[in-house]
Amino acid sequence: MEDAARLPVGPVSRPTATRATRRRWPWALGLLAIWGPGLVVMLADTDVGSLVTAAQSGAQFGYRMVLPQLLLVPILYVVQEMTVRLGIVTGKGHGALIRERFGPWWGLLSALTLFAASVGALLTEFAGVAGVGELFGLPRALTVSVAAAFLCGIALTGSYRRAERIGIAFGLAELVFVPAMILAHPSLGALGRGLVQLPLGNGSFVLLLAANVGAVIMPWMIFYQQGAVVDKGLTRAHIRAERRDTAVGAVLTQAIMIVMVVTFAATIGRRHAGASLDTVGELARALRPFVGPAAADVLLGVAMLGAGLVAALVASLAGAWGIAEVFGWTHSLNERPNRRSAKFSTVYSLAHVLGAVIVLLSLDLVHLVIDVEVMNALLLPVVLGFLLALEAKALPEEDRMRGAQRLAVTALCVVVMAFGLFMVPRTLGWT
Repeated sequence: MEDAARLPVGPVSRPTATRATRRRWPWALGLLAIWGPGLVVMLADTDVGSLVTAAQSGAQFGYRMVLPQLLLVPILYVVQEMTVRLGIVTGKGHGALIRERFGPWWGLLSALTLFAASVGALLTEFAGVAGVGELFGLPRALTVSVAAAFLCGIALTGSYRRAERIGIAFGLAELVFVPAMILAHPSLGALGRGLVQLPLGNGSFVLLLAANVGAVIMPWMIFYQQGAVVDKGLTRAHIRAERRDTAVGAVLTQAIMIVMVVTFAATIGRRHAGASLDTVGELARALRPFVGPAAADVLLGVAMLGAGLVAALVASLAGAWGIAEVFGWTHSLNERPNRRSAKFSTVYSLAHVLGAVIVLLSLDLVHLVIDVEVMNALLLPVVLGFLLALEAKALPEEDRMRGAQRLAVTALCVVVMAFGLFMVPRTLGWT
């Protein structure tokens, strides 16, 4: 890793600054330098599939899915906070720790799991990018190919920080959908009533609830954030700041989900409750009568494009990092492609090529996305099981959870796994 990638522990002052400026600006600049891994991984969590699920929730059940979105904030935080401690304290990525603590065969299993999840995520995001292009009359082959080439270029420029900043910019583009919520004129009274009305006896509501909970933690999120804090050179002195980064990201990503729920609850949910909204095109067409054709297409298109690109970037990086760690390959975004990092660069690029080809050959993108969601649900017990085991085994005793905290975090992880598995037979139409 290049020396420039290492972050200073203490503040850095400028000779010409005033005393007040010396106290204020180094802290702010240091915070901006440390923050990033948590924010970008959380924005990636609000991917195309998550936004479609949130929109469907609002359209079918109005404001009743707002409270579950709020309750998902602590689940997001506690799981990703474990990756922060593991990465910073051990200085190793998730795949490397699995290989070290459980042996090469378990490491290989984790690598295969991660690669499947990463390619699956790319399928979902590329399908979303294709849907956005089709809104504006662009062929799928053009939009998907350009997106794949662009994402390959970002990660191979020799700078982790550049890739991180571009990822955050993509993710923050999802906030442009806030004006759509304002134009929809949501009812505060109806929103308040929806917060206390959870129709848990309704099978369709429970299925959507499971979809929302099961999509909270993606397998690639764990590998990404742990690899990112290592590649960024964070130390024990940065743990508290990185926890704040993760907490802010968890709140922000769920705020975006709530915006989607409220927008479609105030529009489709009020006029055509129960409408099926499964694709980007269907979402835009349903929203046009309420906010105008141009506004619906532009706001939804930008939000979905940002969501798809940041998730595709994070998922593919997580996959390449994790596989490189398991097999002991040289890997870092702070190096341009060279002979030492050729295997890492090849895996990263191959994931994009494979994902793009599958999307371009698939005629039914809706069922493709559903298949990916089912696969992620099946992988959750493996991924979260490894995470909990590593937190208990790989960290020094003083850095581990204990007592009530361990019980609470384990319970939340079990809830996520249960909801994810519950969604599988219903999604496949077995019940």
